[in-house]
Amino acid sequence: MMRFAFLGSGSEGNSLLIESFDGTSTTRVLLDCGFGIRETARRLERLGVTPDQLDALLVTHEHGDHIGSAYSFAAKHRLPVHTSHGTWMATSHLRGADVADVRVCCADRGFDIKGLQVLPYTVPHDAREPLQFVLSDGDARLGVLTDAGMETPYVTAKLAGVDALVLECNHDREMLRNSAYPYSLKRRIGGDFGHLANEVAADILRRVAHAGLRRVVAAHLSKQNNTPLLAAGALAEVLNVALEEILIADQEQGLDWQPVRD
Repeated sequence: MMRFAFLGSGSEGNSLLIESFDGTSTTRVLLDCGFGIRETARRLERLGVTPDQLDALLVTHEHGDHIGSAYSFAAKHRLPVHTSHGTWMATSHLRGADVADVRVCCADRGFDIKGLQVLPYTVPHDAREPLQFVLSDGDARLGVLTDAGMETPYVTAKLAGVDALVLECNHDREMLRNSAYPYSLKRRIGGDFGHLANEVAADILRRVAHAGLRRVVAAHLSKQNNTPLLAAGALAEVLNVALEEILIADQEQGLDWQPVRD
């Protein structure tokens, strides 16, 4: 059995918890650690997990709302950190004397964490070597796509056939256009190496949707340039489901445990 939950999702911090249970042992992996050490532990506790119950930490890229306290948290709790060489090189300023056990991973080269299969894939984003992940227990598959500026055939191919999908719905284009953000920031966010607009996320969902896709989560919503209603509406329209069937990963409350497959 495989399930997942968000500690929080948004520009102030991102962290996703994935758990698999094979009947005898449990594997727990934290994907990104965009909060401080104490806050990460507090949010884990809210989900009924303690740091010593984790097996590894995955880091998508070097931006602060994703890498946060990853190295120090992992060092404190003796966790291996899996990330790309580019992210490792871009974060030398974050490494302390007690730097964690870092294991470099590459796009399209899968690896195993205590029976949990992890497939990294690369995405268009303004970072050194950003990765996103598809995770599987050998039965169910969870696809994660955030921090990408545009749809590509490669990305949609990686997400084909997933049973549950975490999909960035960062902004509504009209809200971003009319926001108080400086033009340079608007251009970065809305550009091909920025973040996914609701309508682009909907296009991606349209390409990967299939009868077995039972659970879709809208993630990384901007507080200033999006609303849960707009994000859920864009995805619900693609699937022809009620708004309530689209889950929202919140910045403060995260998202409670969800099964990858019912």
